Formats: sequence, C-alpha cells, structure tokens
Amino acid sequence: MLHRLFTNATPAHAHCDLFCGVYDPAQAKIEALSCLKTIQKYHDSDDEHFKTRAIIIKERQAGEVKHHLTVLWADFFTPEHFEQFPNLHQLFWEGVKGAGDVKKSLDPAVAEKLLETIDKIADIFWQTDKGKQMGVYPPA
Repeated sequence: MLHRLFTNATPAHAHCDLFCGVYDPAQAKIEALSCLKTIQKYHDSDDEHFKTRAIIIKERQAGEVKHHLTVLWADFFTPEHFEQFPNLHQLFWEGVKGAGDVKKSLDPAVAEKLLETIDKIADIFWQTDKGKQMGVYPPA
C-alpha cells in the first residue's frame, strides 16, 4: 500500500539544507586532486579498459567538485563575504566552469588550473570568522 502511495514521487537530493555547519573547501579540493591524479594515470596506461574507467571516474569526481563548490557558494558564503571579497563570485564561476572543463578534458593543466582556483576560494574561506568556526581542516 505504501509503495503505491510513493510510486510517482520525485526523489529529492540535498547536501544539507538545514545548514549543518560543516563546510570546508577541502571537499572540493580532494575531488579535484582525484581528477588530476586520474588524468595522469590515464596517460600512463596502455590498457583501454583502464582508460575508460579512468574517464568515468574523472567525470564523476569533477561533478562532485561542482557540487561541493556550489554548496559553499550558496550555503556558506553570505552577502557580506561577497562585499568583503569582490572577486569571490568570479572565483566560484571559474571553479564551477573549471570543473566542467575537467569533465571534458584529459589535459592535466586543466585540472591544475581548477586546483589553483579552489585554493584561492579556500584562502578566502579561511579568512572569514565563519570559516574558522565551521571548517574542518584549517591550513597548517
């Protein structure tokens, strides 16, 4: 009976729309670094099956980068942060666009550029009082 009730239901997906308070640009960086390493392994291999798997994994991880950056952009940063750091919107646009570029590319330089953008976002994140309270892995 319950099954029939939910037959036409649409699944919902969210990071945490109750604003759990656990944010860290390290999530995006880990996924982006995974993309870079996967691209490097792709180029080091002669196995076509391995290369196909590497592309699938790289594209999935690049999608995760987009997700984690979007969560930071929409849920963590406030209008005051965007006033304080006028280039922040541009950095997020470059990061999300860069993750899309990584999905379409097997060039390690494209993944390295994405990592540089994420590092710039992380630098701003750790300058905020909110980041110091909510971040998980502060820089050393």
